[in-house]
Amino acid sequence: MPEWRLIDRAVADSLGEGTLWSARDNAVYWVDILAPALNRLSLESGAVDRFAMPEPLGWVAEREAGGFIGGFQSGFAEISLDPLAVTPFGDPEPHFPGNRMNDGKADAQGHIWCGTMEMAEAHDRGALYRLAPDRSWTVVDSDYRVPNGPAFSPCGTWLYHSDTAKQQMYRFRRTEHGATGREPFIRFGDADGYPDGMTVDADGHIWVAHWGGSRISRFTPEGRLDRAIALPARQVTNITFAGPNLDRMFVSSATVGLDDPTEYDGGFFEVESGARGLPTNLYAG
Repeated sequence: MPEWRLIDRAVADSLGEGTLWSARDNAVYWVDILAPALNRLSLESGAVDRFAMPEPLGWVAEREAGGFIGGFQSGFAEISLDPLAVTPFGDPEPHFPGNRMNDGKADAQGHIWCGTMEMAEAHDRGALYRLAPDRSWTVVDSDYRVPNGPAFSPCGTWLYHSDTAKQQMYRFRRTEHGATGREPFIRFGDADGYPDGMTVDADGHIWVAHWGGSRISRFTPEGRLDRAIALPARQVTNITFAGPNLDRMFVSSATVGLDDPTEYDGGFFEVESGARGLPTNLYAG
């Protein structure tokens, strides 16, 4: 029996990314960066809604106060739905107008960690940022081509992050003021494709999407490959656990760059992982 099912909906994503479980809404959100759009899957009804966005949107994070923070090409903004409203409040990279946000996530302390990248993917002009609850931001790391992740160990000690274009996953040690000591953690080979979005389960295993690898993989906290689940989409992009028991997994994918996309490329999947995830962290600002 297949370990996955394709979510039935009217469109495929050009660049699906940024999967997010909302217990508050009983829904899974994910972005289509290049459409640009924000998607919402209701776990109660199975309905999928799609909200058009004003510019490329790399990620969303839930706010404790309600609504979302979004990472757009032009920077950070508040997002409210039903009715839709987008309110920008800060651009960390006005000196790189060709850059955009790519992936981001809140941590247990209420900060958002997010990466930027050059739209053309020609230079290492991306960086890893931390957005504090007071809406100030700091550069944690730099010289990224295509940043992806981040994810956090359940113990809070480790931050995982990738440069997809370099086929390299990194590990940082968390500190009170951010993260330090970037070290190579998991290296992808040509047969693996490229490490894309990721999440961590309740046992501390790291689940990684394979862009160009048609699968997701689970690695132990020590970085050893533990399991792989094949998917029919070629460009698998992001993963989240969802549901009241955090035992449902959803995976996004993309069609961008494919001359002959199939019905599965750009699809959104529910996957039988046999694992449980961690609660979604909320942004405190």
